[in-house]
Amino acid sequence: MEAYRGEISPEMMGHEEASFNEDPNAVIYRKLRRHFDGKIVRKDLTKKIKEGANVPVYVLEFLLGQYCSSDDPEIIEEGVENVKRILADNFVRPDEAQKILSVLRERGTYTVIDKLTVKLNIKKDRYEAEFSNLGIKDIPIASEYPSKFDRLLCGGIWCIVQLEYEFIEEDKNASAIRIRKLTPIQMPHIDMDEVKRGRKAFTKEEWLSVMLRSTGMEPDKFSERTKWLLLARMLALVENNFNYCELGPRSTGKSHIYKEVSPNSILVSGGQTTVANLFYNIGTKQVGLVGMWDCVAFDEIAGITFKDKDGVQIMKDYMASGSFARGKEEKSAKASMVFVGNINQDVPVLLKTSHLFEPFPDAMAYDTAFLDRMHCYVPGWEIPKFRPDSFTNDYAFITDYLSEFLRELRKESYGDALDRYFRLGSNLNQRDTIAVRKMVSGFVKLLYPDGEFGKEDIREILTISLEMRRRVKEQLKKIGGMEFYDVNFSYIDNETFEEFFVSVPEQGGGKLIPDGICNPGHIYTVSRGKSGMIGIYRLETQMLPGNGKFERTGIGTDREAKEATNTAFNYLKANANAISGNISTANKDYIINYQDLNGNGMTKHLALPTLIAICSAALSRSTVTGLAVLGDISISGTILKVEDLANVLQVCLDSGAKKVLLPITSAADIGNVPSELVGAFSLIFYSTPTEAVFKALGVD
Repeated sequence: MEAYRGEISPEMMGHEEASFNEDPNAVIYRKLRRHFDGKIVRKDLTKKIKEGANVPVYVLEFLLGQYCSSDDPEIIEEGVENVKRILADNFVRPDEAQKILSVLRERGTYTVIDKLTVKLNIKKDRYEAEFSNLGIKDIPIASEYPSKFDRLLCGGIWCIVQLEYEFIEEDKNASAIRIRKLTPIQMPHIDMDEVKRGRKAFTKEEWLSVMLRSTGMEPDKFSERTKWLLLARMLALVENNFNYCELGPRSTGKSHIYKEVSPNSILVSGGQTTVANLFYNIGTKQVGLVGMWDCVAFDEIAGITFKDKDGVQIMKDYMASGSFARGKEEKSAKASMVFVGNINQDVPVLLKTSHLFEPFPDAMAYDTAFLDRMHCYVPGWEIPKFRPDSFTNDYAFITDYLSEFLRELRKESYGDALDRYFRLGSNLNQRDTIAVRKMVSGFVKLLYPDGEFGKEDIREILTISLEMRRRVKEQLKKIGGMEFYDVNFSYIDNETFEEFFVSVPEQGGGKLIPDGICNPGHIYTVSRGKSGMIGIYRLETQMLPGNGKFERTGIGTDREAKEATNTAFNYLKANANAISGNISTANKDYIINYQDLNGNGMTKHLALPTLIAICSAALSRSTVTGLAVLGDISISGTILKVEDLANVLQVCLDSGAKKVLLPITSAADIGNVPSELVGAFSLIFYSTPTEAVFKALGVD
């Protein structure tokens, strides 16, 4: 199965072997002409006509492929005029249906472009067609057409139809309108062997360019990273029951591919929807959108609401299993779910104050069971806003050809492709594994539909797949806490047994708690902030000659925080000599700046950290390296245990702490913390405030 993609044989390229020094796009065009002739179109022609004609892109590109399949500018110009004329004369607009029927009656024959659906009338033992825009139905159609083009029977396809009109007085029950000839516009069937054979002529980079150009994008205008993110948008079209999320700025084309490019997906814009519309209507016994389309995409996700109370619950059931129960029946479907919407804040700000699912409706944004079913989260903020030159003018696949071979690929699976070279790390649970395997399968189908790939190809795919799922898990950890602590995703090489960890770029590589020695008076503490979320707080202390004043900056008007700092200073006044005779609270002034590093709101657990900070500054002695101070004290010096220890320790780990100063009262809670999390630190226990100061400063 493994193939070297850097060299193409002369037999494969034919007359292309002399093209290595040419423009790469010219080489791609030559290969497309040789292997996919009649299936490609110049995308700038689509843009020109689309701007003035309200027709589906796939209808437009079919016609362009028929009339503009040439290099000659004159033939192309003539073809464009032909397409415009055909659209003007034959494309049926619903508001002109009666006018066209009148012309058909007067002339006796007329050719229309419309979407046809065929059903079998058992009573009359004949097939009958329904015209979508023309608004007529029960029109007899020869059985050869549904036999040859079976998609007429399931959902319908766009066709060029030659109609005849003849009213027979003797047989008034017969239809006056008959179908003389029918030519499908949407690909009636696809030769997958042709796709797989043709793929072998292209390098990976060339094929990636062809795929992106087929959706209208110009890959030369995007970075390699952006190309992969744009390709990820197609995963839901090629994988069954795939749950995809992308949130980002406006004008980045998040919904473009689901509305304009694929006739097999439907875009549901923000607003109220119902279980009957989406899943199953008990009254009519009809399956909803998930049974009729390959992909159901929700645009402007912030505005989506369910009229039914059980809507989100049924959606959760479907996203997990591909089935749902309505009434007495359980139904299954294969449609993928896509959620796209806008992020109105800067991502760093959102990460500090909330989480990346925050734009979702309230019923979904904090439902960890719902969000855990999301297989993939594409960082839409990394995709630049589209400009006119972001869209291609080059040749690529006709949209409908692309959509149909993507649809055929849904029948195949390459989820086990990674097993040949790698295995997944221990932090991935069952849901994580399913999500990553679905993405690997999807990317392989998009880039290597012929099934030929190598180890480095899979490594590249596996790395981005792990990142897309880890982004979901990181947000779940913020919302749900310890239940989702295992976010350090990795994969292991089957040959070398080396383990590679995959991070998410927006989390940043820099640790908030440094490894090296801090300045005296600099302390890091981890506790729950005013917002209810656990965060990191830094204390920076200055000692000046004075008369025993204690000043604080950074805590504003927070009463509880001020009381905690007063508790520390009052305790120090009463117990300074027990700690060291060199600490003065009479002829020195102390200024402490409190910093909320995560933006979670100031914490009230500041008494012990403040005590240690003042002692560190007064003695000019730094704390031990990589230390996070946990716990607190009362005015009488009573040690207070750490609440929610497991989650606090997880934040310590994520922040880079190597040592944790912990009250002995919390020792009993260690058993509730995963062993691998406990093992990540050197735990330093204390039983009195004085002992806490000594151990923090490394004094035995």
